[in-house]
Parts: sequence; C-alpha cells; structure tokens
Amino acid sequence: MRRPITYVVDLTKIDGEGYFPCPRCGVIISPEDETETTYIILEVKMMEDKKVQESDQQLKELVIRCNECGGIIHITGFTSLVDYEDGKVDSHPCIYEKAERSRS
Repeated sequence: MRRPITYVVDLTKIDGEGYFPCPRCGVIISPEDETETTYIILEVKMMEDKKVQESDQQLKELVIRCNECGGIIHITGFTSLVDYEDGKVDSHPCIYEKAERSRS
C-alpha cells in the first residue's frame, strides 16, 4: 500500500474565512463542514505550555485527510491567530469546535 501524499496548509498564508482547496485534488475544505463528508480530522496538536491549564491550551495544528483523494493535510498557523489581548483563538469557530470534539 502506498503512503498518502502529505501537504501543509498555513492559515496565515490564505485569505478569507479559512476555506481552502485541497492541495492535491482541489476540493474545497471548509471549516464549517461538520459532516466529515469532505475531510476527517486525524490528529489534533495543541501548544505545549505547562503554565496553561489543558482546557485553555491553544490549537497548534490539525491533521486531516481529504475524503476525495486521500491526501493528508497538516493545517498550521493557528498560533498566529491568537488574540494576545485576551489569549483567545481568533480562528474559525466551527473547525476549532470540531477539533475539540475530536480530542475527546
């Protein structure tokens, strides 16, 4: 069995509300897609900060698989979306909530 092709999408380098095409097949990956029709979350990586409670840790990276082509996509750039005034993530709420559910 061949290994899937892996890509990196940096959210700081895309415009808009977090939608982007799969780098391999072009299907639109939407942070609002909670159906897992287009992609499935494989792994959630959180920032490791021993001073912060686990429930308050910030999202560092999502690893998803495109259901259209099987490509593995590492989504990065969440750390630059942190609002440093209140420490809250200013990323798209749907993808963040979906990631939180996947951690459980």
